[in-house]
Amino acid sequence: MIDDERMRMRALTWQGTMKVSVEDVPDPEIEEPTDAIVRITSTAICGSDLHLYDVLGPFLAKGDVLGHEPMGIVESVGSAVTRVKPGDRVVIPFVIACGHCFMCVRGLTTQCETTQNRDTDTGASLYGYTELYGSVPGGQAEYLRVPFADFNALVVGTELPDERYLFLSDILPTAWQGVQYAELPEDGVLAVIGLGPVGQFAARIGRYLGHRVIGVDPVAERRTMAQRHGIETLDLTPDVVEILRDLTEGRGPDAVIDAVGMEAHGNPVAAFSQFAAGLLPDALAKKAATTVGVDRLAAMMLALDAVRRGGTVSLSGVYAGAADPMPFVTMFDKGITLRMGQCNVHRWRDEILPLVEDPADPLGVDDLVTHTVPLEDAAHMYDVFKKKEDGCVKVVLKP
Repeated sequence: MIDDERMRMRALTWQGTMKVSVEDVPDPEIEEPTDAIVRITSTAICGSDLHLYDVLGPFLAKGDVLGHEPMGIVESVGSAVTRVKPGDRVVIPFVIACGHCFMCVRGLTTQCETTQNRDTDTGASLYGYTELYGSVPGGQAEYLRVPFADFNALVVGTELPDERYLFLSDILPTAWQGVQYAELPEDGVLAVIGLGPVGQFAARIGRYLGHRVIGVDPVAERRTMAQRHGIETLDLTPDVVEILRDLTEGRGPDAVIDAVGMEAHGNPVAAFSQFAAGLLPDALAKKAATTVGVDRLAAMMLALDAVRRGGTVSLSGVYAGAADPMPFVTMFDKGITLRMGQCNVHRWRDEILPLVEDPADPLGVDDLVTHTVPLEDAAHMYDVFKKKEDGCVKVVLKP
């Protein structure tokens, strides 16, 4: 007789707008020969999880398992898995990609043609991230099914703590891609809007690559953290664009990274529209989000205003609105280059791994986590993280 207790695990589930809870859910199982089952040892709350918390609810079902920043130990593998084996310690990227399609071999794993969601006209499937991206159970759980395990599961060492490796799942490659997309000239000046987890890493990467970096954030604790890594910081004041220009010979930074996205402060009308759409019946809410939805664009508008003429704006923050107004006259007149997109984690992780394992910790990976709590406390920490209370910058959950 099968022990029912072994068939259930604890996982953080979506229950409604602004409501998540840890519940018992079925254990994942091997479904395809290329699958692996990973026992999660650490998993993080990401800023984009907050979009599920209060904006993208219409695309979730009650009980969906959230989370896309996990790592752990391989428990079992399918018959076709050859590179990964039980007992391996692995980091799992948030993107689910096959590794061999037209897009994957070109490094565009977020556009994987094998896991692409053609019914919703979106890119590769993502863990724990709505029906728009496959409704795949996420990693804020005790166990996770990993498709295409040989390509997706990154085997790492055993000497360093989880927190040294965990952020290879998302935010560290996301920040790295954001800086690469910024295409800074030698000794260029980079401004980073938003000093949350991605912004912190983007700023540190910019410094590591030899650039002057100025971070902008309204939260004092986040500015203080950035300053520890040689980042100049500014409060989000009404005259911040003028200050940025004053600091850069009147021109503005060579590149600006928007590390905030649709959670930006400002535009209460757009904020209310986002919230109200989440309260509509699902069919109406989905229609509103995919046809007339707008984001709070304060961070993007700040970036477009502040960047120098001929400069680059790199979007790392997530946007979801289908009807966002853009200042194309200004963008065209200034000759701005705009780069964006979900992070192609697999393209960058091998390049970043030696920096993560460097004892000198050149990217300051050890100085990011502010809260480490049991998985059972996840619902409370979603609220703390959203409200930026208690100096919260990054939360790690321990199943």
